[in-house]
Amino acid sequence: MANSSAWSAAVPSTPLLKDELDIVIPTIRNLDFLEMWRPFFQPYHLIIVQDGDPNKTINVPEGFDYELYNRNDINRILGPKANCISFKDSACRCFGYMVSKKKYIYTIDDDCFVAKDPSGKDINALKQHIENLLTPSTPHFFNTLYDPYREGADFVRGYPFSLREGTSTAVSHGLWLNIPDYDAPTQLVKPLERNTRYVDAVLTIPKGTLFPMCGMNLAFNRELIGPAMYFGLMGDGQPIGRYDDMWAGWCVKVICDHLGLGVKTGLPYIWHSKASNPFVNLKKEYKGIFWQEEIIPFFQSAVISKDSTTVQKCYIELSKQVREKLGKIDPYFNKLADGMVTWIEAWDELNPPKLVVEVTNGPAKANLAINSIVLQFVCMAVFVVDNNLLGRITYGKV
Repeated sequence: MANSSAWSAAVPSTPLLKDELDIVIPTIRNLDFLEMWRPFFQPYHLIIVQDGDPNKTINVPEGFDYELYNRNDINRILGPKANCISFKDSACRCFGYMVSKKKYIYTIDDDCFVAKDPSGKDINALKQHIENLLTPSTPHFFNTLYDPYREGADFVRGYPFSLREGTSTAVSHGLWLNIPDYDAPTQLVKPLERNTRYVDAVLTIPKGTLFPMCGMNLAFNRELIGPAMYFGLMGDGQPIGRYDDMWAGWCVKVICDHLGLGVKTGLPYIWHSKASNPFVNLKKEYKGIFWQEEIIPFFQSAVISKDSTTVQKCYIELSKQVREKLGKIDPYFNKLADGMVTWIEAWDELNPPKLVVEVTNGPAKANLAINSIVLQFVCMAVFVVDNNLLGRITYGKV
């Protein structure tokens, strides 16, 4: 509140991207956890996607600006296309991505609290995600000091100058302290394990490398990669669960690699407070544990044609490959491929095509040209020592 000294001290007068970012939260319970996040989240607009019984009342703490959508709203807005949105699964969060009109999205689970850094200071996860998204990524050449754009870091000796401009960052993947994001078999083997390691690092996931994306602490540039952030068909009526965010991550990474976009992982951390039931998880994951041994090689070998220059075109092309190659594993993947197509159709209905972003396959040519001119200009500079003025600079002719 404006009259709270703690509030004034914790939040800057003009929060970063205040009018350009939505926070998406999937939930089945009251959102009391928002009280802990109030100093960081209150200036922003929230999109709450209620899963489960639409007649249940979800209580949201006072003072937050939010929209709340339940299953009835999803059916009303999407009509027959609503079947692409999962029910009784946190995958329903992607509906929030679709109805948002902001450039950036941050999504967080309702069992995630504010973590503390090693000095004991509260971590503003949203601020770090924004910094990650607003600085370039380096997917084409690995920098051994990790993110060269962070304070106190730079490009190391031997890093190609032609790649130092980096690429636009599409995704910022945050991590978690306390309860680790393990699969059910690992949960069963290590029931008491907790993540206590705070690693002060942000790095770009290299081009050609997949990763298991977790949706509980995730931010992305909606304009750059939003249409690919489909969390699939999970939960009620589906043979698989708990693969929603990972499926989206595999699709996103393949498309980002194709379009020359970057994905970062590392900071910020949140405090994951509650371990899910490993026996329930095993039932959800059982098929996926076997299927992933074929799904991952599929994505590792997936190739998107040069004609696909938008995220939508890439995603539709990928859906055809899912049907052709993964459909042989189980009929579920044919249904999932249909869901992918329906998702894009629904996305385009709610987000007019004029907003579609065409992305060059690699760094922007204009910026590269400018950098090239600057580099030539610097290289042509001849430094001479004048008898009267040390350090005088004379420039040679082009």
